Amino acid sequence: MPHKVGFVVVSSSGHEDGFSARELMIHAPTVSGWRSPRFCQFPQEIVLQMVERCRIRKLQLLAHQYMISSKIEFYISESLPDYFVPYQAERFRRLGYVSLCDNEKTGCKARELKSVYVDAVGQFLKLIFHQNHLNKYNIYNQVALVAINIIGDPADFSNESNLTSREKLMDHYLGHSPEDPALEGTYVGRSDYISPLDDLAFDMYQDPEVAQIIRRLDERKREAVQRERYDHAKKLKQAIADLHKVGERLGRYEVEKRCAVEKEDYDLAKEKKQQMACYRAQVYEQLALHGLLQGEPEVQKPPSLPLQPLARASSPHCRQPVPSLPRPGEMDPENRPTDPLLQEQPASHVLTPSPRRSAADQPPPATGPSPRSPVEALPYDERPLPATRKQPGVSAEPEASEADASDARGGGLAGEPEPLTEKALREAGATIDALGETLVAGAYSKTWSFREDALLALYKKLTEMPAGTPKEDAKNTLRAAVFLIHRAIKDVVTSVFQVSLKLLKMLVTQYIPKHKLGKLETAHCVERTVPGLLARTGDSCTRLRIAASNFIQELALCEEVRALQMVPTYLVQPLKPSCSARLAMSQMDLLARLLRDLGTEGTGFSVDSVMRFAVSALEHRVYEVRETAVRVILDMYAQHQALVLEFLPPDDSSTRRNLLYKTIFEGFARIDGRPTGAETRAQKKAATEEAEKRKKEEIKVLQGQLAALKEIQAEAEEKESDAEKPRNQDSPARKAAPPDAPEVPDSHYLDNLCIFCGERSEAFTEEGLDLHYWKHCLMLTRCSHCRQVVEIASLTEHLLTECDSKEAFGKCYRCSEAVPKEELPRHIKAKACNPARSEKLANRCPLCHENFPPGEEAWKVHLMGPSGCTMNLRRTQPKALAPQQGKGPTVAKSGTSGPKAGSKIPTPKGGLHKSSSRTYTKR
Repeated sequence: MPHKVGFVVVSSSGHEDGFSARELMIHAPTVSGWRSPRFCQFPQEIVLQMVERCRIRKLQLLAHQYMISSKIEFYISESLPDYFVPYQAERFRRLGYVSLCDNEKTGCKARELKSVYVDAVGQFLKLIFHQNHLNKYNIYNQVALVAINIIGDPADFSNESNLTSREKLMDHYLGHSPEDPALEGTYVGRSDYISPLDDLAFDMYQDPEVAQIIRRLDERKREAVQRERYDHAKKLKQAIADLHKVGERLGRYEVEKRCAVEKEDYDLAKEKKQQMACYRAQVYEQLALHGLLQGEPEVQKPPSLPLQPLARASSPHCRQPVPSLPRPGEMDPENRPTDPLLQEQPASHVLTPSPRRSAADQPPPATGPSPRSPVEALPYDERPLPATRKQPGVSAEPEASEADASDARGGGLAGEPEPLTEKALREAGATIDALGETLVAGAYSKTWSFREDALLALYKKLTEMPAGTPKEDAKNTLRAAVFLIHRAIKDVVTSVFQVSLKLLKMLVTQYIPKHKLGKLETAHCVERTVPGLLARTGDSCTRLRIAASNFIQELALCEEVRALQMVPTYLVQPLKPSCSARLAMSQMDLLARLLRDLGTEGTGFSVDSVMRFAVSALEHRVYEVRETAVRVILDMYAQHQALVLEFLPPDDSSTRRNLLYKTIFEGFARIDGRPTGAETRAQKKAATEEAEKRKKEEIKVLQGQLAALKEIQAEAEEKESDAEKPRNQDSPARKAAPPDAPEVPDSHYLDNLCIFCGERSEAFTEEGLDLHYWKHCLMLTRCSHCRQVVEIASLTEHLLTECDSKEAFGKCYRCSEAVPKEELPRHIKAKACNPARSEKLANRCPLCHENFPPGEEAWKVHLMGPSGCTMNLRRTQPKALAPQQGKGPTVAKSGTSGPKAGSKIPTPKGGLHKSSSRTYTKR
């Protein structure tokens, strides 16, 4: 049975300091491997000597991520030439060569594991490295090899000797043969079976100490199977599976410890060391508890890995090997004798220091048919593979990072994806008929590079399809391509996802118009792909999320798709309660962007659907979603004011307690050019302060006028008394005569005077003034709702704040007048009212709805003048204005008084009287 063959390095053409070829003798997660000297001459050579003469069955090479040789040749020999004689070509027989990928596809961030099958006998193996691939990281033109693995059989050890005579006799009587398919799952099922424990990937992932324990347990498991101790074999099998995870975790800790030491972060290195020791002790304690370490020597980790050949403990020179358990279905026609030329498995296997792929995408470590290793069951985050040591002087060296394996796994020929499963064949039957099984198998492959290559091949095939292709064939091909795109949109690999977007764009913009397939096929493309793309806008990867969102926007703006008006209908679907925050934010942001680009006229966006979606989004738990919904509502209001208001609650104090609605209504005010609530309050405050200031100034002026009048009156009385003294002395009878020009004392100035219109009359007694206020004063009117007498100038304020029916009125933001609430929406929608101006610029008449100059005198002119308000019904009998109105008080002889004390009268704007109420009620 083929097994790992140990070797030593005999010679090499050169190496860089610290990267000797002897490093190839060690397989562990932290090995650095061999590097050629800087700016070396090519070719470079390495000669290996195997521990015994053997028949080589398989070679595995782990290449560097950017120091990559373009070609590696293999030579084999039975013995080396004499020391002083130059190497002779005839002494080494050429097996062939392998070509390595330039690694541009992964950006030089992944290592390639090349597995090739050979059939050659010898003890010395020579590798010749040719010119390196050029890239920006390999500035010294070096080539490197991280690890090499040789698997073979002893040349003088026949396969027939593996079976004892007793076993042969049993097989004869039982009718078994070595090729019996029933025995494929046992250790005698196939003589060419290669154990997964001998694969290079096993050693490169595993902690060396744990790897040795796994090998010992595997041998004990085979012995238990031979003795038919199946319960014990089952127990050992489970322990081996668990130890695979343990070894990989310890290997990862070792890599992290080495990185910390290189960065001189010794605290982290100490922490990792303690973590490893603690974890290792726990695992060994569990193994000892279950009796799995019985008979094992005490496991102690050596301080450093010795540079010695990788000899197999079960070498035939020591004892007969115990074959390992093969898996069913692993008979391989490729293990027949080969030609002298090397039979290469050209597929590559990528190993990375910090992989992140899922277990489904990670193929097993060897090409061709090999059993599935338990390593594959682990997620990529749990797979510790070391980053290469940083090259001194190279600051731009990339770290080996995630990449899928490109080996074909689990069956299939070299360089081809694995065959389709029965489920895949049933699912993709129509697609296989249209595109072929090979392409579909690539799209279904577990290896990301095969999936990407399949989509690129499909892209090329569709672009090269002639325009004269029958429509039915073109239609079937399109639907098959959409099926694969629908699957690729869900792919977690970024490059596969981006290729699917590229292919979808080509179908919509080029393929369908070229073959004239019509809108029905375009609609089919959108229906099958847009829901998946919307789901990807909630992806945890920011790059995928942005790419999906931008592509949906680009697709919606595409002329062929825009005419269908389909994409907007997906965006206004209500957000589900279980919807993730990222998905909700992306959907809202995409809706806002497309609304600005498309609008709502014939685009699939309707005011009804958008507003329902936006209003429901106001209740979302995520702040960013609510904020974007407010932005969408404001954008809609700028285009459809009246329709938007129908979906929102009324703008009142209770609604504005909600901060979102307060923001929305203040945004409406800014759009309309109206002051916001804060601005209105500031204006009212400023106006109140200005009115108080004017009132104080007016009172001060009037007080000055009164004082001047009193002085004039006193002087006049003094002069009159001085002039009358002689008369009174001459004619005492004149004392009883009234004066020729009686004057009214200042205390009786407001008698017989209407303080609103300024009219003075002898009939204005207490009852006369009541009648005048109630029926005749041109500055007053009666409220038709509460029957109170109010000033016409304050009628609007009365209806909104003081009237018994004030709840039935609302204020129009255009004309600033009181309008019944049931008529307010129609009033606002009609926009027929005359817009009001600022109070500082104009007064507003609530009767005729006209604007006129500001000031108190302007109200008298408008309401009492001959060309004034035409809607003032009390002007049917015009009243003459008082000759001295507006010019201060005059002295009157009348001794009658004004309205009775305690009665409710309106307060004139700017007048001298101040009452607790602005209304007058007839008793």
